[in-house]
Amino acid sequence: MATATKKPATKTATTTTRKPAAAKAPERNIETAVAYVRQTAERAVDVPVGAALTVVDNVRPLTEVEAREKELKQFRTQVSRELNKLERRGGQARRKAQTRVRGTRNRVERELKQRRNRVEKTVKQNRVKAEKAVKDVQAKVSERVGS
Repeated sequence: MATATKKPATKTATTTTRKPAAAKAPERNIETAVAYVRQTAERAVDVPVGAALTVVDNVRPLTEVEAREKELKQFRTQVSRELNKLERRGGQARRKAQTRVRGTRNRVERELKQRRNRVEKTVKQNRVKAEKAVKDVQAKVSERVGS
């Protein structure tokens, strides 16, 4: 049997150029997002595999018809309870998310309305000032031309 020989670990010197802090922030955000997506994908695979393994561990060779039926009835009841729990939990999370979304929407709409009102007020004030300045200039021109 041949054995593989391991190369000695050698440390190579690397020079890194320092990036400005502003450039590192998007990289960290991307890395965080990638890690989150990876973790979510792993969970999506791990949960069904774990459930299948648990079922395999719990299934016993049942030879008697009554014992099998009793076991199946218990399993159906347990599954039904678990589904009800999951449904309640999902509904609660959905309602909470809807409440947060509604609150955020209302806050954004309120801020937008305030900004719009401030802009309209400023535009109106500027228009009034401009009209007054035009009238003053017209009056001065009229005086000079009339005299």
